[in-house]
Amino acid sequence: MTADVQAAAAQQAVELITGGWRAQALHTAVKLRIPDHIEAGRVRSGELADATGAEEEGIRRLMRLLTAMGVFDGGERTGHRNTPVSRTLLDRPGSLRDMCLLYGEEFYTAWGHAPQAISTVSAGFEAAYGQPLYAYLGEHPDASDRFQRAMKAGNLFFDRVPEVFDFSGKHVVDVGGGNGQLLAAVLGAVPDARGTLLDREHVMPAARDNLAATLEDGDRVTLVGGSMFEAVPEGGDVYLLCRVLAGWDDDRLVTVFENCRRSMAGPESRLLIFERVVTDEGCTMLPALWDLHLLMTNGGRHRTVETFTRLLDRAGLDVERIAELPAETTALIAAPRD
Repeated sequence: MTADVQAAAAQQAVELITGGWRAQALHTAVKLRIPDHIEAGRVRSGELADATGAEEEGIRRLMRLLTAMGVFDGGERTGHRNTPVSRTLLDRPGSLRDMCLLYGEEFYTAWGHAPQAISTVSAGFEAAYGQPLYAYLGEHPDASDRFQRAMKAGNLFFDRVPEVFDFSGKHVVDVGGGNGQLLAAVLGAVPDARGTLLDREHVMPAARDNLAATLEDGDRVTLVGGSMFEAVPEGGDVYLLCRVLAGWDDDRLVTVFENCRRSMAGPESRLLIFERVVTDEGCTMLPALWDLHLLMTNGGRHRTVETFTRLLDRAGLDVERIAELPAETTALIAAPRD
């Protein structure tokens, strides 16, 4: 190994080692609403310190790092400026602000238990907080709201879903549909479709508010509180399972698939699964990273296409076709077996 190669490797290692510091610096800026203050014209460290209640020296040192990272532009002499990166963190609908807060607080704490989680294949979140993620969210409304908004901001492929399946005239059942963003995207693109959303009772207020704000015709949607492991609404032409499977073991997935299969309107009904999938050879960064993150947060995992195919087969469903969506998301369209 040449000296240049060794130096480059050491530099790369240092950047990886200090990655957590960068994440926490960004989290701090978002917590203090610095992108919003800059957008409002407070562009020097003294002004930002007055607006946030922080010490000017701390703000100046924080801005020095975040500007070097490309989050902000400018400096003390000319004034700080937002960049396209920091504008994604402004406090406004659809931003990544809540994702940054959630990942910099509860999820960052969960990752602090990574050695234990990886060694025992158990959730780092449970080790950190003494209870599973979803139980915690059910007891902490503020965290639950941030979680739902973070999930909404990360759904970069929803508007493309109507391109991979014909929903015209269909009754669409979104199982574990959260705040209803996916169902709203489908119904917004397909005026003659109608929908039913199933999720836990404490999610219903957020779903009701979001659907009322995004759909002109709210009569096309029915909200049902309940558990997808017990039953799903009957009579659906299309059942959607979007990013709700990774936290559960294989047998629980088969139960959900069976519930969907049993409730379908007929042989022309379909089950659509939207998940990131992994491969053991040549896996890209995003699925591999999120797979490990799932272990930290809820003990879950991403699966291979082959695993999904096998579990669907157990439930009497066959993968009919596969489609790719943005953000390295895969759509599996499954048909009931005769």
